[in-house]
Amino acid sequence: MSNYKTVFFTLGILQVILGVFMLIPIIAQFIYQEIDSSFFGASIITIIFGSLFFLSNLDHSKKLNLQQAFLLTALSWISIAIFGSLPFWLSNVEFSFVNAFFESMSGITTTGSTIISNLETMPKGILLWRALLQWLGGIGIIVMAITLMPIMNVGGMQLFKISNNDSSEKILPKSKEIALRLIYIYSLLTIICGVTYYSFGMGAFDSVTHSMTTISTGGFSNYNQSLGFFNNIQIEISAMLFIILGSLPFIAYIKFLSGDKKIFFSDVQITSFIKIIFISIIILSLYISFNNNIKLDLRSISFNVISILTGTGYVNAQFDNWGNFPLVIFLLLMFIGGCAGSTTCGIKIFRIQILYKFVANQIKKIIYPKGIFILKYDKNPVDNKFVASIISFIYLYLVIFFIITALLSLTGLNFITSISGAATSISNVGPGLGSIIGPNGDFSSLPDISKIILTLGMILGRLELFAILVLFLPSFWRN
Repeated sequence: MSNYKTVFFTLGILQVILGVFMLIPIIAQFIYQEIDSSFFGASIITIIFGSLFFLSNLDHSKKLNLQQAFLLTALSWISIAIFGSLPFWLSNVEFSFVNAFFESMSGITTTGSTIISNLETMPKGILLWRALLQWLGGIGIIVMAITLMPIMNVGGMQLFKISNNDSSEKILPKSKEIALRLIYIYSLLTIICGVTYYSFGMGAFDSVTHSMTTISTGGFSNYNQSLGFFNNIQIEISAMLFIILGSLPFIAYIKFLSGDKKIFFSDVQITSFIKIIFISIIILSLYISFNNNIKLDLRSISFNVISILTGTGYVNAQFDNWGNFPLVIFLLLMFIGGCAGSTTCGIKIFRIQILYKFVANQIKKIIYPKGIFILKYDKNPVDNKFVASIISFIYLYLVIFFIITALLSLTGLNFITSISGAATSISNVGPGLGSIIGPNGDFSSLPDISKIILTLGMILGRLELFAILVLFLPSFWRN
């Protein structure tokens, strides 16, 4: 166990930080005169547990090997979700533990699915805590995707190594420098987003919470109608802009500040991401324009395409009333997701790109058996190991999706709720489809067993599947 002191030391630090953040909603409780002991009690419990981990592992080696990196990744997200549920569970709102854990996991994984059916009547402290969880989850996934995932060789993420000389023994020292830059950029974008919302008429409290859930592409809102509550085109345009900014690879921001001023126009992920947005908007617009039963609304189409593709989950219209074809498009967009190294989830743009190039090369080899075709991504050759990693990830992603769908159907959910619930959990989107968990629905009426299955899907999707599943392989733990 001594080999894992660094893991538990880091877990202790993360829990202490989480406990400190639990004190922030107390400010909202004082301002809005909704004082109870839930946040203070949860904070004390979390800080005590974190301090015990921290103090009992002070003699750690300050190094992480590959096994420890996987273990730290899984335990950090699970423990934060557990302790993050305490303010919900201890509050006067009477959350069951399953509901509290579901809401916390949905927050920290930036999924945005909620079991709260009356958001307008929720205490401000609870609403602020939901936003804080998503904000912390957003920066957590960015740091993890850029510093840990490439070294862990998860699903082709090794393509995004900062340096080819990275080794597992050098994870922590390099991570600190990169993480600080990412936190500065992430915080600045959040502040600018909040100020923009406020300048366009959103109240101060709503501006703070929605800015955190926008940049994190989490999608938690303070209203059952989501951003549609405001019915403000300026707010919606601002949301689309900042959702896109949160969906871009954050390493691109660092490169931009380091002098690469053309990075946002030359990065193949970013250009493909923007193309998918425009193509989806055009397809849906053409479909609706030829459908006499539905009114063409480019504002709603654009907003919901961007929100669903990025996994944000904000809505401004009941898109499940647009017909069956748009639902298929939205289901596909849920799977695609945004860019690697951003706050988004899903399969990711780069994997779709490489799979497309791989298939194209296979077709060329059939036509020209003696030809030599080198698969390249962003002008760099991609070897078979990377391609195999990506294909296995996509295969496993689809298999787990079908397993979750089947399990949900066994709990008594109908087909559309089961399939969209599985998609929205593993892709960390938020709302599903249909009358129960659709755009203006929630997950409160689902059986507890369904909620537990969905939380499992959330953590698997957020941590790129392999980061969790590999821990259950005995061979992984053998030296």
